[in-house]
Formats: sequence, structure tokens, C-alpha cells
Amino acid sequence: MSDWTKVTQKKTSSAANAASSAPRSSDPSKIAVSSSKSSSKTLTSKSGFKTNEFIVYPAHGVGQIVAIEEQEVAGFKLELYVISFVKDKMTLKVPTPKVVAVGMRKLADANVVKKALDTLTGRARVKRTMWSRRAQEYEAKINSGDLVAIAEVVRDLYRSEIQPEQSYSERQLYEAALDRLARELAVVQKLSDPDCFKLIESHLAKGPRRAAKVEEAIIVEENDVEEAA
Repeated sequence: MSDWTKVTQKKTSSAANAASSAPRSSDPSKIAVSSSKSSSKTLTSKSGFKTNEFIVYPAHGVGQIVAIEEQEVAGFKLELYVISFVKDKMTLKVPTPKVVAVGMRKLADANVVKKALDTLTGRARVKRTMWSRRAQEYEAKINSGDLVAIAEVVRDLYRSEIQPEQSYSERQLYEAALDRLARELAVVQKLSDPDCFKLIESHLAKGPRRAAKVEEAIIVEENDVEEAA
């Protein structure tokens, strides 16, 4: 299996343009500002997040708070988190009062990580509905920011080398979910990308159906060798 595909959402320039537009949109990344104050020191806002902290923004995955700015918007002072998504080459500014509304959260704790990894070893649950509907459900889980829900998508769409190949749309969703899952696990468990990928793959290989398929393939291979002899 190839390494996971990095989600490439190159929105640095669009986020910067949005920051200078009129504040008519409720999108927290599109806030007009007239002045800015930031500090290189570690700061903690009233929302409980601090500079240099890694967080999860549901729509984009794991990012790092690089600054907490105080800016003036329409005559009012507004505190914003400046969040960097290095792999996506994107920076997002989120007003601190909006963190709950957008679902921004701290990294998963040990219990949630364990539950997500255990989910990978479970039996795939694929509903007998049209693919378009299932695709919407998978996408909603990926963008929910819920690590366990994302693990469910990875589990359900995973295909081992001896299983039928995925369609293009299935592959896209699988890689998006795998990328989100891997990025958070890598930061939480302080793993390199290759090691994180191996960890996820090892848990996926433990699934009941996949393990049975592997054993069946071994038996078939052994029979073929005996017949050839």
C-alpha cells in the first residue's frame, strides 16, 4: 500500500484575501481587521488554548496556534487565534469566541486514541445504500473532527492487497480519512509519519474479515504449491 495522500488545500492566499474583506460572512476566516497586536511569547486566551499548541480544526484537521492576536474590527477589539496548517500551506484566523461554534478542540487524549485504534481492528460496517449517500456520510464523519468517527471511515473503506480495489471516489475518501487520522496520531504519540502509518496498518490488518482472508489466501497458495509438485 502506498503512503497516505496529503490533503492539499492551498488556501494561504485566499485566507489572506478573506481577512481584508468586509465582515459580512459568518466564516471565522473572513474577518476584516484594521490593526493587529501579537507576541512571540506563549499566551493563553480565555478559551483555554495557547500559542504553540496543536489543535484540531474539524474542516482542516491538525493545526498549530502560532499566535494570538488582538485586532480591531469595526471599532471593537477582537481576539483571534492564528492557526498554521504547515502541510496544507495554509494559515487561518479564528475569533476566540467562535471556537465552540466551529468545533475546534484539543488533541485527543489517551482513551480516545485507544478507542480509535480499537475501531480499526473491528469488522467493516458497510450499509446497503447507494454509494452517493454513503459517500456523504463518510465525508461528514471526516469533517466532524471526531477521531473515532474518522477511524470508522478508514476501517470501512480499507482494502488489503488481496481484496478488490477501490473505486476512485472511495480511494479519495479513504485517503482523506487516513490523512486526518494519521496526522493527529503522529502528534499525540510523537511518531514519525512512516511509523504512524505502520501503526495504523497493523491495526487494520487485525480486522476479523481481513485476517480470515489472509489465512484463506495462504491455504490457497499452499494448495497450489502441492499441485505443482
